[in-house]
Amino acid sequence: MDRKLEIIQCARELIEERGLAKTSVAAITERMNVARTLFYHYFPSKEDLVAAVLDTYVDEFIASLKEWNAQRVEGDIEGALDTIVALIRDQLFDNDNAHKPFRRALATHENASLYLRFINRVADASATYIVETTVADFGRLHKVRIDHVYETFYMLILGIVGYMRQHPEASDDVLKDIIAQTLHFEREREQSHHTA
Repeated sequence: MDRKLEIIQCARELIEERGLAKTSVAAITERMNVARTLFYHYFPSKEDLVAAVLDTYVDEFIASLKEWNAQRVEGDIEGALDTIVALIRDQLFDNDNAHKPFRRALATHENASLYLRFINRVADASATYIVETTVADFGRLHKVRIDHVYETFYMLILGIVGYMRQHPEASDDVLKDIIAQTLHFEREREQSHHTA
């Protein structure tokens, strides 16, 4: 592993152990037993390092999204809705997850700009991936009935995550309805799974 990646990994570990506010450049260089000049060789500031750490979380979310897409059953809209809501809850909101201190740090008012950077990166990467894969698969079987597909997914992701952050008690059924209605899916809710 190269030094830059080692610094990112060390920072991530410290953030998860101590929280963002208590993770300093000095703490990172002390744990790695390196000079601060090495840190600043790779990162002009702590904020630049935090952006790189954010990217590791975004990459993990996209890896989970790719796994979800690979396991998705073509034509099973209800199954896809069930599993995507579960994925969002698990990856972004599961406080028993190993990333709990980082998630708490993102939720604080002093880290509002960090949260916005994180969620916008998630929305951009997720929307890009979904449009290139899932929407393309869907389009082979159905008419895609939305214009501005990337933009719609971007806004849907921002909206659903923001809504879930403010309303963690929201039922999966409500979240699935919001997604399906936004994307103009026709659903047969009487059946446990709708195969189109």
